[in-house]
Amino acid sequence: MPLALLALAIGAFGIGTTEFVIMGVLPQVAGDFGVTIPTAGWLVTGYALGVVFGAPLLTVLGTKVSRKKMLLFLMGLFVVGNLLSAFAPSFGVMLIGRIVASLAHGAFFGIGSVVAAGLVAPEKKASAISLMFMGLTVANIVGVPLGTYIGQAAGWRVTFTLVAALGVIGLLGVARLVPETGRAESANVRTEFAAFTNVQVWLAMAMTVLGYGGVFAAITYITPMMTEVTGYTEGAVTWLLVLFGIGMFLGNLVGGRFADRALMPLLFTTLGALSLSLLVFTATAHNKVLAAITLTLIGALGFATVPPLQKWVLDQATAAPTLASAANIGAFNLGNALAAWLGGVVISAGLGFTAPNWVGALLSATALLLAFLAAFLDRRTKARSRVVATGAATAPAPAVATAVGH
Repeated sequence: MPLALLALAIGAFGIGTTEFVIMGVLPQVAGDFGVTIPTAGWLVTGYALGVVFGAPLLTVLGTKVSRKKMLLFLMGLFVVGNLLSAFAPSFGVMLIGRIVASLAHGAFFGIGSVVAAGLVAPEKKASAISLMFMGLTVANIVGVPLGTYIGQAAGWRVTFTLVAALGVIGLLGVARLVPETGRAESANVRTEFAAFTNVQVWLAMAMTVLGYGGVFAAITYITPMMTEVTGYTEGAVTWLLVLFGIGMFLGNLVGGRFADRALMPLLFTTLGALSLSLLVFTATAHNKVLAAITLTLIGALGFATVPPLQKWVLDQATAAPTLASAANIGAFNLGNALAAWLGGVVISAGLGFTAPNWVGALLSATALLLAFLAAFLDRRTKARSRVVATGAATAPAPAVATAVGH
């Protein structure tokens, strides 16, 4: 695999840390600003919505410059947003900082996915994408738990300052290791948007919204769930996040490996098992050992869906993959925003801190139904193509008129 994938993974590590570390310090942030836990959850929802809108917007704007220059700009934006969060004087300013940082997220992973896939042979695209996303999973093993520990020991402002420093390292890595690949092959905005005329692209993004959204329904409120329901101390949440990150890491490797071989069967298996695990988590959250095991499993199953869904979008939008790829990253975060909001709603309704788990189970189960629909439509399209090809091959040659002279 090309060394440039390491640079993309470094950027992904920083972005993954800032995306998920807020869950570990959510109670501290809420306490410092004097807001409720569901209100503090808007720091998750706001970030996710920023990715949703920032991904297509910045990707379209980025078609006029080289992909490397765009990646450098995005990492710079990421640094500014995290510094704004770190020194925010009020909850509103911190929310703005989170949104600024989030604008870099979707476009970075969207453009990065195209760059990663273009660096390897076609049969290794999913593996290359998964290697880039490995930075995100490693962030959940190292960056997020460490950031949570630092936030609880020295304050969450220190955590976000260090995250900004990670962004600087990522920027330098991209500058040094990622080659100049030129502008997107299709710099025509109309051509990029044409990819969205394919219903399979929309189905893939819907699966992304609902499938991974199911994970976020549970993980957004993991700290109050584990401390108030399971009985863990706040310090133990750090190690629980390590387990979740290990699950993500392993799930990403499995997803990248098998998506190149059996994409749809992999999605059927992971989405079905994910919805079941989230449903079971409502009960296992009352036991320390079972809660830790289930949390790890949810991380693995949830992230095993990422490489196949991203590859599915790239396969369906071959003529203009950049915008579709970035939009699918936005779809992940639309699911995060939806799930975080729904989780806050059921908690505010008095249903308890485990209620977001069954919300997540319902979302993932719906994604599974969409996966079956996508597979059915794909088989039908391929069958029609074979019929047309066979008919063209067996059609009799047209008669040739000849003129008979007298």
